[in-house]
Amino acid sequence: MLAYLHIPFCDSKCHYCAFNSYENKGTLKQNYMHQITTQLRFELEKFNAQRGSITSLFIGGGTPSTIPASWYEPFFEMIMPYLSHDAEVTSEANPHSATKEWIQTMKALGVNRLSFGVQSFNAEKLAFLGRNHTPKIAFEAIENASKLGIKNISLDLIYGTSMDTPFLLHEDLKIASSLPINHLSAYALTLEEETPFYKRTDVVNDSEKLAKEFVKAIIEAGFPQYEISNFGSYQSVHNKGYWEHQDYLGIGAGAVGFLKDRRFYPSKDIETYIQNPLAQEIEALSLEDLHVEKLFLGLRSNIGIDLVHFSPKEQGRVKILVEEKKLTCKDNRVFNNDYFLSDEIALFITQ
Repeated sequence: MLAYLHIPFCDSKCHYCAFNSYENKGTLKQNYMHQITTQLRFELEKFNAQRGSITSLFIGGGTPSTIPASWYEPFFEMIMPYLSHDAEVTSEANPHSATKEWIQTMKALGVNRLSFGVQSFNAEKLAFLGRNHTPKIAFEAIENASKLGIKNISLDLIYGTSMDTPFLLHEDLKIASSLPINHLSAYALTLEEETPFYKRTDVVNDSEKLAKEFVKAIIEAGFPQYEISNFGSYQSVHNKGYWEHQDYLGIGAGAVGFLKDRRFYPSKDIETYIQNPLAQEIEALSLEDLHVEKLFLGLRSNIGIDLVHFSPKEQGRVKILVEEKKLTCKDNRVFNNDYFLSDEIALFITQ
């Protein structure tokens, strides 16, 4: 079982961001941090969580590092007994707000992995994306985390912007590789509705060649690919838990929970959430829904899919794809050979 905590606050909103996050609601932070413990208590009971049953906690956003680290203490006190002894406890962080003091206190609370939203080490590209840190700040934040004893560190890079050239991406990767990280996430820029970038035609470079060459370069730099956007000698327990279709608690405004055949959606609106953190929309998933999800998720990662999960008709299509070398079958388990084709392959199998 996994747990996810959503922090919907940001110091500033990036030009490409469509996540449930707000830059002008800082006065709600304390009330919000109080109510997440109310919801956590409710979710632990609903999921019948046992002591030591949660293998991963991920704090995402928004920007978790905009919240004073000490304000997380009640949440950690409540969830700690339910975390396994070797649980992966990750927090996202913005280099701008992840001070030494913040990192040190989060580590003392139990965080053993940090994921930094760097996006680029190029100053012009950072300004273009609307990031509020400099390359130097990003570099120093990651070095500080390592010096303070955080052994598992990840950073995000964005590619596919109109500014990207092979040289710029090579420089970003070169700097990333020089830092004490064992995981890297690389996301192609996508235009999302209700973002400043959405109606612009000059922000994306959708060159497939550039994307494939960048992914190849990441792998050659010593970060093996284990999922469509994730690379590293360390493979995130939390990421892989999603691809394995594990149950997960979703805490906070805009978080999502999943239990067996139901998905839970707390309110995205912070004020509404604070008024009633237990109110949720519930989506019932059919056996067909779950089956299709399992296929899509398995083909987007090195988890793969056991042959028993395919219908006879689907097994026939899998056989065609294995013969075409788009899939590999090993020990009665099917693996995707090209994550760029993940969705197309899944659609071909399930149609």
